[in-house]
Amino acid sequence: MTQPKNDLILMRLAELIESRKAGDPGKSYVARLLSGDEDVLLKKIGEEATEAVLAAKGGDRLHIVRETADLWFHSLIVLARYGLGPQDVLAELHRREGISGLDEKAARKQQNRSESEGGHG
Repeated sequence: MTQPKNDLILMRLAELIESRKAGDPGKSYVARLLSGDEDVLLKKIGEEATEAVLAAKGGDRLHIVRETADLWFHSLIVLARYGLGPQDVLAELHRREGISGLDEKAARKQQNRSESEGGHG
């Protein structure tokens, strides 16, 4: 099996999703999700996340990959709804690179605490 060019697939999918924003919701699944009620799209993310978790619990590697692909695809749709794209997530991951997960979580918790107390971060 040949491996497709993975380095740009998220960007190509994001472009496809953008192109479908103005599409006919009767003919495009993406257009339907983007033009519909936000709660429907958010519920879909929850369903896809649950399916990914259940696939992981079952241990079937192909099922895990397929369900994760569904979750990532629907996450790209959510990002597009808010004017964001994979480059925004990749930039955040790049920012976090080399930072301990525990340190990152503690820093976010401190920032949230400061913001809720009226501080500026």
